[in-house]
Amino acid sequence: MADGTEGGTGVLDRELEELLQQEQVDEGDHDRYSHYVQKNKILTSALSGKPVIALCGKVWVPGRDPEKFPVCPTCKDIYEKLRDE
Repeated sequence: MADGTEGGTGVLDRELEELLQQEQVDEGDHDRYSHYVQKNKILTSALSGKPVIALCGKVWVPGRDPEKFPVCPTCKDIYEKLRDE
């Protein structure tokens, strides 16, 4: 996953950070899917307890094994488009 230093991802990172600062935590579909989030953000969340934002825009505090859930189709689509750039 990009670390925010590659072209185009800096804007996405800023938008995601703004959402985190608003502390809008979804209680919806994250229970049904595993989402794509930067690995360093997962570690930071585990240490701080602050929510993360997936590529699809879901905001939550990770706490479940993502291997037990299907991948979010929106996250997967966004990731594949970013990877192709």
